[in-house]
Amino acid sequence: MSTQMTLGQARIIDPILTSVAQGYQNAEMVAHYLFPVVPVEQRGGKIIQFNREDFRLYNTGRSPGANTKRVQYGYMGNPYSLEQHALEGQVPFELMQDANAVPGVDLGRVAVMKTQNIIQLRNEYASAAIATNAANYAASNKVTLSGSSQWSDYSGTSDPSKDIEAAKEQVRKSTGKRANTVELSPSAFNACKEHPKILERIKYTGRDSVTTEMLAALWSVKRVVVGDAVYEDTAGLLADVWGKDVVVAYVELGTVADGGLPSYGYTYRLRGNPVVEVPYQDRNAKSWIYPVTDELSPVLAAALSGFIIKAASA
Repeated sequence: MSTQMTLGQARIIDPILTSVAQGYQNAEMVAHYLFPVVPVEQRGGKIIQFNREDFRLYNTGRSPGANTKRVQYGYMGNPYSLEQHALEGQVPFELMQDANAVPGVDLGRVAVMKTQNIIQLRNEYASAAIATNAANYAASNKVTLSGSSQWSDYSGTSDPSKDIEAAKEQVRKSTGKRANTVELSPSAFNACKEHPKILERIKYTGRDSVTTEMLAALWSVKRVVVGDAVYEDTAGLLADVWGKDVVVAYVELGTVADGGLPSYGYTYRLRGNPVVEVPYQDRNAKSWIYPVTDELSPVLAAALSGFIIKAASA
């Protein structure tokens, strides 16, 4: 009696190109700064989430003979289900000198990276949809700017640094952790680069233009990143994945397995992914085919660790 093969048994992996896929990251993608990757063993389960209980002041005193109190950190929240993204990169025989030989690693690397770009863009869009949805935040952890308060209005009433500091303080008050990550939409970053109040504060640095590193130093955060990725909308026009918003968050650089510390978000990814299967020939298409598979899902672990500034720029 034969048994059905598992997906892992049926898949023959190319170890070299799988390492390429696992190590590749498009610089335009910034989702992993807000949703760092956590490997998981199953395609579905419960999100480890964090609430105010993780910051409670416990009575740790104990009387002789009394039971020792116990505490738990985090709780099993909403269910998650990993999404499988599978594409095949194609390398035409015409790009090779010898159609009977497997394409060299360089050609395979290009095919894998182009395929990975598409898969990563889908995850970037899914992450941005979570991070920029005001409904995911408490009333105290969100603000919508309009008119003269928007950073693109240089009339004197808007103040990006003041808004960032207010967001950081709210995160600290909510969690006891100071925000360490600021994600800027492209239009918000462009507004910062020309904003008089920011230029006034950095005029003695000797730099000709405002950089993300300068903003990180100015705002006392570990990193400032810009979500430059674009996608084609239903009208066939290119649009910014991160809209016109700004996300300020505390992101734990470890993983849930490292201690389950409260963090804004994570990307749950099936352990060992992404994978690249051994390439095969498609004689009809006269091409070598590179199947790439990734299984992952971004999740919001602690909304109190984040603050959204909607419509930061016009």
